[in-house]
Amino acid sequence: MTAIAGSAVFASLVRLICARATWIALADAAAILLALALPWSTTLVAVSAVLMLIVLVPFLDVEALLQSLRRPASVVAIALFVLTVVGTLWSPAPWAERFHGIGPVLKLLMLPLLFYHFERSERGRWIFIAFLVSCVLLSVMSWIVAFHPDLSLKPRFNAAHGIFVKDYIDQSQEFTLCVMALAYPIIALVRARKVRLALPLCAIALTLLANMMFVIVSRTALVTMPIMAAVFGLLHLRWRTNLMILAASIAVVAAAWAVSPQFDVALERFSQDYRFYKKGIPSSTAERLEYWTHALTFLADAPLIGNGTGSTKQLYEQAARSPEWGVGIRVFPNPHNQTLAVAIQWGVLGIAALYAMWLVHLLMFRGDGLANWIGLLVVVQNIFTSLFNSHIFDFHEGWMYVLGVGVAGGMVLKARAGGEAPDAAGS
Repeated sequence: MTAIAGSAVFASLVRLICARATWIALADAAAILLALALPWSTTLVAVSAVLMLIVLVPFLDVEALLQSLRRPASVVAIALFVLTVVGTLWSPAPWAERFHGIGPVLKLLMLPLLFYHFERSERGRWIFIAFLVSCVLLSVMSWIVAFHPDLSLKPRFNAAHGIFVKDYIDQSQEFTLCVMALAYPIIALVRARKVRLALPLCAIALTLLANMMFVIVSRTALVTMPIMAAVFGLLHLRWRTNLMILAASIAVVAAAWAVSPQFDVALERFSQDYRFYKKGIPSSTAERLEYWTHALTFLADAPLIGNGTGSTKQLYEQAARSPEWGVGIRVFPNPHNQTLAVAIQWGVLGIAALYAMWLVHLLMFRGDGLANWIGLLVVVQNIFTSLFNSHIFDFHEGWMYVLGVGVAGGMVLKARAGGEAPDAAGS
C-alpha cells in the first residue's frame, strides 16, 4: 500500500511539474518578485528577469510569441535595440564601451515577452499590487531612516534625507507613480458609492504624499506630478470636477508649501541653481545646460545616424579638454535628457525610433480600465521625466517602464482579444 501511495504521489508530482499552468504560475511568481525587488535591489531585479525567462521556455508557444513580436508595440522596442547593436559599427569608442552601450537598451527586449505572457496570465494585477506594497514598505523605511540615519545603507548625506536604498530621484518616481495610479480605483469606488473601500487606498496615497512633503522629493517629481494629474482629469473627470479639484489642489499645494520643508527646499534648489549658473558657479542646472549644449554640437557633427553606440563618454571627455567647457563642470557620460542621449549615438534616426516607441505605447493604452490607465501613466511619466534624465537607459526607471508597459499591455491585449468590457482589463 505504501508503494502504491508513493507512486500516486510521484505521478501527481510529475503531472504538476508537466502542467502548463504550473509554469505560468512560476513565471508570474518571478514577475511578482521583480516588482517587489524593484524599489530595493538591482541584483534581485536582474535575477528575477532571468528566472522569468527560464520558466517561460518549457511551454513557450512559438507561434504566439512570433505574433507578439510582430505587434507594433513590440516592433518599436526591438527596432531601437537593433539600432543600438548596428550603431556599434560606426562608433569611435573602444569595443568595450560599445558593448557597454548596448546594456541599457537590452531590457526593452523583455517587452514582447511580457506582452506574450500577461496576455495569457490571470495575475497581472498582482504585479501592480506587489509594486505598491513594496513602495509602501519603502516609505515606512524612509520615515525610519529620516529619524535614524545610521540605519540607512547609503552615505550619511542621503541617509539624513530619508534614503534607505537607491536615491531620492528613484524613490520619488516610485511614489509619484503609485499615488497617481491609485487615483483611478479611488474615483471608481467613490462613483460606485463604495467609499469604505476607497478609504484605505486614500490612506496609502496620502502616506506616500506625506513622505514626499516632509522627508524628500525630487524636482523632477514636482514637475511631472501636475502633468500626470492633468492627464487623469482630462481623461476621467468632468470639467466641473476638474475645476473644483484644481481649486482644491491650489489650496492644498499652498498649504503644503507653507508647512513642508521639502517643497520649500526643492523650490529653493531651482532658484539657487539658476543663480549659480548666471554667476558661472557649478550646479546641477549648469551641468545640464553644459551637457545639452555639447550634445547639440555632437548631433550637428553626425546628424543622420549619430556618432555610434557607446560614443557619449568619449565625446564628453574630448569636449572637457576644450576651452569651451565650463569651469568646475563634471565630465559625465550622460546628457541628462533621453532625446539627446539617443541623438548623440544614433542621430535623427534614433530620435525617430525613440519617439515612435513612445507614441505606439501611448496609443496602445487608449480606453478605460485600470490597466489602460497604469500603462498610459507609465509612458507619460517616462516621457516627461526624460526631459531631465535619460530614464529609458537608467536601470531603475527603465525597468519601471518595461514592467509597467509590458504587464499593462498584456492585460489590455487579453481584454481586447476576449471581447471584454474595458474595465475588465483592470478589474
